[in-house]
Amino acid sequence: MAASSSTDRINKETTRKAVNALLRWKKLQLQSDSPNTHKEDNDDFIYLSITLKKIPPKNLIATPHRIPLRYSLLPRDFYLLNLCLIVDGKKIKSELARQKLKSLDMPIKQVLKLSKLKSDYKSFDAKKKLFDSFDMFFAVKDVVPLLPEVLGKVFYKKKRKIPMPVHLSGDCNWKEEIERACTSSLLCLSGGTCSAVRVGRWGVTESKEIVENLFTAIDGVLEIVPKKWGGIRALHLKFSDSLALPIYEHRTKLEAVGKEN
Repeated sequence: MAASSSTDRINKETTRKAVNALLRWKKLQLQSDSPNTHKEDNDDFIYLSITLKKIPPKNLIATPHRIPLRYSLLPRDFYLLNLCLIVDGKKIKSELARQKLKSLDMPIKQVLKLSKLKSDYKSFDAKKKLFDSFDMFFAVKDVVPLLPEVLGKVFYKKKRKIPMPVHLSGDCNWKEEIERACTSSLLCLSGGTCSAVRVGRWGVTESKEIVENLFTAIDGVLEIVPKKWGGIRALHLKFSDSLALPIYEHRTKLEAVGKEN
C-alpha cells in the first residue's frame, strides 16, 4: 500500500492559520525590536519542526538531505546573489567548472576546490570571512560528508549556510540541477529525535507560498525518515524564537478513542 501524502494527514486550513499567526507575530516582533538588535541574531526563516518516534540511524545523520520546495527561500533577485560552489578538484576541476557555469550564465561568483578550502581557510576568521562573503553555498555530493570538519562551527553550529548538495556530472544539466537546488531546503537529522527544515522566509515567501512549501517539504521528509508517517510523532511550525504551533500529532487508536469520548 502506498504511503499517504501530507494532505491526507494534515488539515490545510489549520496550517494556513498557523502560518498567518506566525507572520503576525513576526511583524509585531520586528516593530518592537530595538534598533540596536544585532543583525546576526535575526533569523527570518519559518521552520517545520519534526519530532520522530526514535533516533534515526547513523547513516541518515551523516549527511544533509535536500528537500524540494515549491518556492525558493532565496531573495527574488536571484542573479544578483553571491553564490559559491565547492568541488573536489579531481572529478570536477575548478577551472573547467568556472568555464561551464559562465557559459550557462549561472550566478556562481566563485568555485573553490576542496584542497584550497583546507589550505586557505583554516582559521576561524578566514572561515567567517568566507561565510559572510556569499549568500549560499553549493557542494558536489562527493565532498559533502567532508565539509563539517573543514568548515567547522562557523557554518554548522547554527546551520544557516550549510552547503547545498548538488549532483553534477558530465552528462547532467548543470543549470537545471543548480536551479533545483536553489528551490530546496536542507534536512539535517540530529542525533536525537528532533530536527527542522526551513519552509518559509519573512519578506521573501508569502503566506500561501509557505503553506505550499510546507506540504511539499513534508512529502520530501517522508521519503527520508524511517517508516514514513509511522516514524513521525509530531510536526510543528515555528520561527527560531517563537512558540511552536502544532500541525500534526500521532495518536494511537486508544488515544484517539479517548479524545472522542
